[in-house]
Amino acid sequence: MKWVLGLFTSFTLVFAAHAAETGFIDKVVKDADGKEAKYVVFVPKDYDEKKTYPIILFLHGSGETGTDGKKQVGTGLGKAIQKMPDFGFIVVFPQSQLRSWQAGKPDADRALAILDAEMKTYKADPKRVYLTGLSLGGYGTWSLAAKHPEKWAAIAPVCGGGNPADAAKIKDVPCWNFHGDKDTAVSVEKSRAMIKALKDAGGKPEYTEYPGVGHNSWDQAYATKELYPWLLKHTAK
Repeated sequence: MKWVLGLFTSFTLVFAAHAAETGFIDKVVKDADGKEAKYVVFVPKDYDEKKTYPIILFLHGSGETGTDGKKQVGTGLGKAIQKMPDFGFIVVFPQSQLRSWQAGKPDADRALAILDAEMKTYKADPKRVYLTGLSLGGYGTWSLAAKHPEKWAAIAPVCGGGNPADAAKIKDVPCWNFHGDKDTAVSVEKSRAMIKALKDAGGKPEYTEYPGVGHNSWDQAYATKELYPWLLKHTAK
């Protein structure tokens, strides 16, 4: 499926004229059949077209599935950014319509197309592209990392699960995984299995497990101030 940024040529021209707008910006993408999908891009307040910026693709959880184009910003990384006025990453917030971020599925394909388009719109550094997501988006993070390991400088899956058989594909992708040990929606064993598989494959993942925490481990994960400098320590080869 081919996705086209903007609605018409006139929209694209207006869009380009406002490329320096900062904060949370509402946008729309349209596929070849005319179906629209709304999404949001966060642009740092100090954005300067003469510089390059790290960029994050954020994949939300199942509760934010829809077509409004806004719910995905209110939970997880978007909520955390609102408390960090100097957040220095460009962030792409696509919205799943079919409740799946699995590689090769329409929502995931659209998310990657949006990411690639926004990397051209803004001065994003192709060697500092990061991937994170929570719950449903955590599953998507593992899936897209395995499908495109060369694309990501680092990943940060939160309370999701992956396929341990993929560990050899992503062992060299820096990973910081988060999960609560009392999660009844996605068992903590999902993360434990992925971390073990990565280590067995020769990887050196970071893992934070929150004792006594249920499914919402994302508030703590994205409030972890060390996470963002950790991401920036890593660049794609």
